[in-house]
Amino acid sequence: MTTPQNTRLGIWLMITTTVVFAIQDGISRHLGSHYSVYMVVMIRFWFFGLFALAVAARAPGGLRAASRSAFPWVQLARGLILVAEIAVLVVGFVKLGLIEAHAVFTCYPLLVAALSGPILGEKVGWRRWTAILVGFCGVLIILQPGYAVFSPWALVPLLAAAMFAVYGLLTRYVARRDSASVSFLWTGVVGAVAMTPFGLAHWSWMTPADWGWMATLCCTAALSHWLLIKSYTVAEASAVQPFAYLQLVWASGIGLVVFHETLRINVAIGAGIVVAAGIFTLWRQRVREKAARQP
Repeated sequence: MTTPQNTRLGIWLMITTTVVFAIQDGISRHLGSHYSVYMVVMIRFWFFGLFALAVAARAPGGLRAASRSAFPWVQLARGLILVAEIAVLVVGFVKLGLIEAHAVFTCYPLLVAALSGPILGEKVGWRRWTAILVGFCGVLIILQPGYAVFSPWALVPLLAAAMFAVYGLLTRYVARRDSASVSFLWTGVVGAVAMTPFGLAHWSWMTPADWGWMATLCCTAALSHWLLIKSYTVAEASAVQPFAYLQLVWASGIGLVVFHETLRINVAIGAGIVVAAGIFTLWRQRVREKAARQP
C-alpha cells in the first residue's frame, strides 16, 4: 500500500523540519565554541548510530537485512562524507556565525544540480546552468566584501555545501537498489565509527548544563530526520523542497537574537540571489519530472 499524498501536510512538516534544524545548528554553534568539534560530532553520531540500529532491528528482516547493501563502498563513502561535512559546517558556525555560514551553505542545491551530470549521468539544461551561475554570483557577493575577504574561514561553509551535495547525489545513486533503511543504518554506524577516534582524542568533560544541550542536540537530530522522511513520504519532494530554504531565516534569527550576530547588506542580497536561483532550479526539475510522466 502506498502512503496517501498530502501536500499541505508535507509542507508543514518541512517547515517544522527547518525550525528543528535551525535549533540544532544553534546548539552546535554553542557547543562547538566551548568544546572540540570532533567530540561534539562524535557524541551526536553515537546517538544517531544507536538510533539507526534500533530502527533497523525493528524493521522487517532486522539488522541482517538493513546491513546488506548492493553498494557497500558507496555507502561507506556516504557515511564518511556526511560526518566530515557536519564537522566542517560546525566549524563554519563557530568561525563565521550562523548567518554567514548558512548564507553560503544555502547554495548546495545548485551544487547538486551541477554535479548531477558527472555523478548520476543526468542531463542539465541551459536554464539550470544559468541558474547555477547566477546562484554562484550570489555566493561571491556574500564572500567578497567585509572582514571575510580572502579569509580561509569564508570557504568552510562552501566546502561543507559541496560535501553535502555529493552526499545527496550518492544517496540518490544507492537508492536505485538499496532501501532507505539500509542507507539510514550505514550512515549512522559509519559516521559513529569514523568519528570516535578523533572525538576520544579531544575528549573533555562538559558542564551539567552543556550535557543537557548535548542531549537536546541528539534528540533534535533524530527528530529532524524523522520529520524530513515523513515530509517526503506524504508529499512530492519537488513540492516541499523549496520550503527548506526557511532554515536560513530561522538560523539567521537565532544568530541575531541569541549570538548577537550582524546581518550585513551584501549577505542579505547574496543569500536572496542564491535562494531565488535554487528555487528556480527546483522548479525546472519539477517541470522535467512532470513532462517525463506524460505519455
